[in-house]
Amino acid sequence: MFHVRISVIENHLSREEMQRIGITENVVADLIEKSCCAWVATDNEKIIGFSMILPDEGCLFAAFVLPEYEGRGIGRRLVEIAEKELFRHHEIAWLETDKQSRAAKFYIQLGWGNKIDINDTDIRLEKHR
Repeated sequence: MFHVRISVIENHLSREEMQRIGITENVVADLIEKSCCAWVATDNEKIIGFSMILPDEGCLFAAFVLPEYEGRGIGRRLVEIAEKELFRHHEIAWLETDKQSRAAKFYIQLGWGNKIDINDTDIRLEKHR
């Protein structure tokens, strides 16, 4: 999954940048072991996209697709699967993203709303069950 995350053009973070904010392969592996919180899309056994939630918090934590696979509905399906699991436990799901990003527009098209400015660059979006 990390190769997908570091390959994206928008909202790019290197492994080192992710490590500085506490996102490491070990942390992610521990989260996955403890709960149903991550899904992957594959093409010939190659991971080409993933979504991940923080189930206790009701948060859509990540949804990324390799740039060469964008526009094929993969991200939409990964988000739908993540939402389904979030709504098993929460009335309201939330996420945070850059307010000027394509991702923000994508999530709004998928029905996420109640936009709240977090700071100058980021917003919080919510979706109700």
